Amino acid sequence: MAEFNLYRLPEEHEMLRDAVRALAEAKVAPYAAVVDEQARFPQEAHDALVANDLHAVHVPEQFGGSGADALAVAIVIEEVARVCASSSLIPAVNKLGSLPVILSGSEELKKRYLAPLASGEAMFSYCLSEPDAGSDAAGMTTRAVRDGDHYVLNGVKRWITNAGVSEFYTVMAVTDPEKRSKGISAFVVEKSDEGVSFGAPERKLGIKGSPTREVYLDNVRIPADRLIGAEGTGFATAMKTLDHTRITIAAQALGIAQGALDYAAGYVRERRQFGKPIGDFQGIQFMLADMAMKISAARALTYQAAAASERGDADLTYQGAAAKCFASDVAMEVTINAVQLLGGYGYTHDYPVERMMRDAKITQIYEGTNQVQRIVMARNLPGTTRIGAGL
Repeated sequence: MAEFNLYRLPEEHEMLRDAVRALAEAKVAPYAAVVDEQARFPQEAHDALVANDLHAVHVPEQFGGSGADALAVAIVIEEVARVCASSSLIPAVNKLGSLPVILSGSEELKKRYLAPLASGEAMFSYCLSEPDAGSDAAGMTTRAVRDGDHYVLNGVKRWITNAGVSEFYTVMAVTDPEKRSKGISAFVVEKSDEGVSFGAPERKLGIKGSPTREVYLDNVRIPADRLIGAEGTGFATAMKTLDHTRITIAAQALGIAQGALDYAAGYVRERRQFGKPIGDFQGIQFMLADMAMKISAARALTYQAAAASERGDADLTYQGAAAKCFASDVAMEVTINAVQLLGGYGYTHDYPVERMMRDAKITQIYEGTNQVQRIVMARNLPGTTRIGAGL
């Protein structure tokens, strides 16, 4: 009789987890607190990830990458986020920024931009949101006007993760204002292009080690062959990208939650009150049980969505939204409870759970707020007729 392993990870994925966890604990964790305190890019983590080919594992082998599947990508991000959420945005945003090129770009475009990403020479960011176009991304006003063999881009992109550090940017811009979402196109813009500049780093609650800045496009003239796909297909590419990459945010949230649980569980075994470890009290045990249970559920949903991403399942839009929404809500709840379990110590910078709590919050907001995720899920319920108009 064949071994029943439907809910057991393949051995190579478990080995990957062990390797990434060891690397993260040795090379990333020691810098997590100071990166947060100084709000600086986690260069040590970046260098360690690049040295071990873990910074962009999703890049296909033909372009110099590892060709890792979606589940492997999720595991890498989860294990890095377990010790430092800011550092986990290196592999996560490299995928987010480059996936439009992988999904819709020409072969020439893939060769030109994926090879330096795979080698660690460059990072990739994603420019969709604007000051007045967040959840309503189709309401963007950044323009791209054709001028012979070039396009000229003008506009402002806001909330751009790793802006100023990344060399490459996938930029969504309007090429036909009359067509709303069907008039949006996608382009690759380089940091060195004339007219590209960046705003001051945002002063954030969490993920302080990952710079978030505005990207200014002032008459940025780029060759027409940097168009990703055909004109007017940019918004569709952007949404298809998010179907896949919301799973990476679920993985990040999952890692943050696991890190908080691991730390809190260790603390309650050592902290003594009333003559015994506080972990012996039933109230504490119930909190830990609920935290672990919800993390297990979030992991199952996240890995299920990663498998759907790899297969290209028809219900991927629902799966990605569900995983991101549930895992991020779990991360917020678990980290709040971890702070509670440490009592007054949990409220101080001397212990990592308050950082994890602050980091967890953004997972409920970016790549689509959890309110938007619930709309997406309702409109894409598996096995039913669509409810409401498409986003």
